[in-house]
Amino acid sequence: MVFANIEYLFLLLLLIPYIVWYILKQHKSEATLQISDARVYALAPKSYKNYLLHLPFILRIAAITLIIIVLARPQTTDKWQNSEIEGIDIMLAIDVSTSMLAEDLKPNRLEAAKEVAAEFINGRPNDNIGITLFAGESFTQCPLTVDHAVLLNLIKDTNCGLIEDGTAVGMGIANAVTRLKDSKAKSKVIILLTDGTNNRGDISPLTAAEIAKSFGIRVYTIGVGTNGTAPYPYPVGGTVQYVNMPVEIDENTLTQIAATTDADYFRATSNSKLKEVYTEIDKLEKTKLNVKEFSKREEEFRLYALIAFLCLLLEVVLRNTILKKIP
Repeated sequence: MVFANIEYLFLLLLLIPYIVWYILKQHKSEATLQISDARVYALAPKSYKNYLLHLPFILRIAAITLIIIVLARPQTTDKWQNSEIEGIDIMLAIDVSTSMLAEDLKPNRLEAAKEVAAEFINGRPNDNIGITLFAGESFTQCPLTVDHAVLLNLIKDTNCGLIEDGTAVGMGIANAVTRLKDSKAKSKVIILLTDGTNNRGDISPLTAAEIAKSFGIRVYTIGVGTNGTAPYPYPVGGTVQYVNMPVEIDENTLTQIAATTDADYFRATSNSKLKEVYTEIDKLEKTKLNVKEFSKREEEFRLYALIAFLCLLLEVVLRNTILKKIP
């Protein structure tokens, strides 16, 4: 426990003269009712009020002490803590090309992919997870981290149009590989979500798969989209018109990518299909990760303030009821 305004604790010294004043006052106090001889009352039983006589003063001292502590702002201490957890290293490679706006998955493919990614992150609390986005090119949105709150916020803010349009599957894999290649984890995984065929980029998907294999990285590929055609929104004069576009997922290439890296390909016509991915990844060998956790300061004044209020309230009640003085 530390105090943000520790100088306020010096106010406690003012309680010493206050207590001395109260003691001297009790010695100098004169009886309200004077009688010639008090020996007759020596053996009379004492009322319980005699034992409560100084309780209001004690409550006031306690309340003042607690108020001073509240002013000093007690806080829990900051600390770093090293802990060891079990997990694997995973990069999520998400397609953000404009075709991901097709609404065969609700509300659209991208939002469905984001929802699945969020569920995946929530289901893997001990894993190092990062995010790579790709369309006509690719970039790392978040490197490997165990701070999943940051990941979820970044996924929430992911939209189409962040980068040049197109589908550079090979670049998406290659970018994710650069984040995993130096990892010390025994199990390294890429989860690739896409809805199209590779038509951009300087690296072919199969070449990127070979690179991933050379670093011991498994690439699970997921084709997002239903079979046949899908409604695609076109803005026309301030309105949105829907055109049925053919679903063109290069399942052959995605299957080869997964097979090259000893992984699997999944077709995600619904979110439930992705449970197969969770099951497969759970079978992977986990590795130990050393995590350095930081705990922030927490304000702890509320309990002291509540007790101080109760002390003052009890003092007022006692002084106006059973310990009320009659002039």
